[in-house]
Amino acid sequence: MRYRLFGRTGLRVSELLLGTMTLRDEQQARRILDVYAEAGGNVLDTASAYGESEAVLGAVIERRDRFVIGTKYTLSRDAADPNAAGNHRKNLVLSLEQSLRRLRTDHVDIFWVHLWDRHTPVEETMRALDDVVRAGKVLYVGASDAPAWFVARANTLAEWRDWTPFAGLQVPYNLLRRDVERELLPMAEALGMSVAAWAPLAAGVLSGGSTRVGELTPRDQAAAAAVRKVAEELGATPAQVALAWTRAKSPAVLPLVGVSRPEQLADNLGALDLVLPAEAVTVLESAAGFERGFPADFIAECEPSRFAFGDAATKVVGR
Repeated sequence: MRYRLFGRTGLRVSELLLGTMTLRDEQQARRILDVYAEAGGNVLDTASAYGESEAVLGAVIERRDRFVIGTKYTLSRDAADPNAAGNHRKNLVLSLEQSLRRLRTDHVDIFWVHLWDRHTPVEETMRALDDVVRAGKVLYVGASDAPAWFVARANTLAEWRDWTPFAGLQVPYNLLRRDVERELLPMAEALGMSVAAWAPLAAGVLSGGSTRVGELTPRDQAAAAAVRKVAEELGATPAQVALAWTRAKSPAVLPLVGVSRPEQLADNLGALDLVLPAEAVTVLESAAGFERGFPADFIAECEPSRFAFGDAATKVVGR
């Protein structure tokens, strides 16, 4: 296992993150954490909305200091209470305290905004996050499932006002779902943020473990077949190929895998040593067509254009 820096911080995080949403049984959870820790993994991801699994994680961690524990807040803790959800200060504080009790710790390493809340001003969220960082209950913060403009504005405010900025971004990302390549991934790269890619196996579609086979679209089936073909040629498993593709798209991307058995995790870990040849990447991406759309494709067409940038259009060397 190798390590990456978490955003523009000095925190070392393993190149494969472990999602713990499905943990329910303490004995099985211990086995999964043992396999992960033995491989060098150190990031455990959970959320206040995961309820029982957050408590299970807190019960089985023996070396708290060896792990980077991340949890999230936003989603409702009580459907009958209008203030038990959202990104405002009240829900942030109460959700964090609940998570600390469940996790049996006095701080979390990463505290994620779980979902963009259009009703809460970004200034309130960022100031409240900075307050819990200064209080020592949170070390770093991140944003999950939010528009690129919101994250960029939040980090600009943090820079201006000396608040703690988002160091990480959580988004769904896999061969079948590449929407983040339009705005979110370029933004994260430009701002130096780490990207935790959830659902890297597309809910089992790309690994052959989907329970909704009858619901797969022709595009889903073509992509899954391409993954199997490449896996056979490389002597790997479909899950390893799908994860290797996600990792190869950007050095900022850190796949976030969720497993229910140690054997699944061991298989996923095999992706860390798999390098996809360029021909394999072409086969995979050809099976699941994707267009970035406007403005990305339009700008890419304009960049080498003499009409747009004059005689030097093809002579400028830059990023």
